[in-house]
Amino acid sequence: MWKQAVAEVFPGAGFREPAEVSDLVAAEKRLGRTLPAELRKLLLESNGVIGHTHVDTVWSIDQIVERNLLFWSGETFAQLYMPFDALLFFGDNGGGDQFAFVQKPERPDIFVWEHESDSRRWVANNLRDYLSRALHTGGDDWYQR
Repeated sequence: MWKQAVAEVFPGAGFREPAEVSDLVAAEKRLGRTLPAELRKLLLESNGVIGHTHVDTVWSIDQIVERNLLFWSGETFAQLYMPFDALLFFGDNGGGDQFAFVQKPERPDIFVWEHESDSRRWVANNLRDYLSRALHTGGDDWYQR
C-alpha cells in the first residue's frame, strides 16, 4: 500500500528492503516508545523512502533510532534548543530541517523543526499527506511555501 502510494506521487522514489518486525520491536525498546502505526506499516514495506535529489524523505529504522536518541539526550542540543522529547523525528529535507510526529500528546500530524530558528510548525495532516506534499513538489523547501 505505502510503496504504491509513494510511487503514484513520485515514480522516481527509492525504496529499501522492508524492515523486519523484530527490528521495529527492538527500535521501540531502545526509544522507550511505540512508533506511530502508519510509520510502522511503511517501514515494513520499505525501510525508508528516498525522494528527490536522494533526500531521505523517510529514514531507515536505524536512522530514526539514532537521531532521536541523540536529540533527546544530547547535552549540546539541550543548551541550544527547546526540548525535543515530544517529537519523534523520521525524515529530513537534506538541508538540516527535520520532520517529526508529535507524540505528546499523540497525534497523526507532521511538524517540521527548522534548525536555524528552532521553530516547530505543522506541515501535514498525517504521513500520507506528508509524503504527498514532500514528493509531489520536487523541492527540498516544499514546506516553506
